[in-house]
Amino acid sequence: MNLATLFYVYDPMCSWCWGYKPTWSLLENQLKQQFPDLAIEYRLGGLAADTDEPMPQEMQVFLQQTWQRISEQLGTQFNFNFWTECQPKRATYPACRAILLARDAGLEAEFYLAVQQAYYLEAKNPSDNTTLVDIASKLAMDGEAFATALNSDLTKSRLQQEISQTRRLPIQGFPSLVLALNGDLILIELDYKNAPTSFNQIALLMKEAKLEV
Repeated sequence: MNLATLFYVYDPMCSWCWGYKPTWSLLENQLKQQFPDLAIEYRLGGLAADTDEPMPQEMQVFLQQTWQRISEQLGTQFNFNFWTECQPKRATYPACRAILLARDAGLEAEFYLAVQQAYYLEAKNPSDNTTLVDIASKLAMDGEAFATALNSDLTKSRLQQEISQTRRLPIQGFPSLVLALNGDLILIELDYKNAPTSFNQIALLMKEAKLEV
């Protein structure tokens, strides 16, 4: 029985989430080993709603500068060919809906990683349905059923519900970590370079709640 829950709040097309990935992977594994009674749940935040309009030039410049800053600060790899080979759109909701469908299939983490790799390493656009359907097919999901469900009213409604729930958490952008413990929601300090920062805070809170191993 899980007596505490850690929410990892993200958007599959969030560049800072991509930068945080190595540290988060380490932290997640450490927490699973040390605290078997701690549930870890992924929650979608939703950065940008659906649009077919090209991304404004000033936004493209801003995001390229953000990628460069993350690369310099964290050593994260980016494929800047995306900005010349794709038509950028400021839309992350399609990828978020795709994640919901992958979650239904028990493939959330795998799909999340595949979206990040497609976007940041392979210069593919996860704002496009074709990219998402291709990822689903490669993960042995039913591509035709996935394509139908991706933009269905039901899936859109589910995403809106999750975003509404996520925004009630005490988050500070994406990624964020929130610990639900004894009825309290506690924002966990997030360190992009050092997993122990978050781990030690969570461990202390678990100890105080007498939920340590």
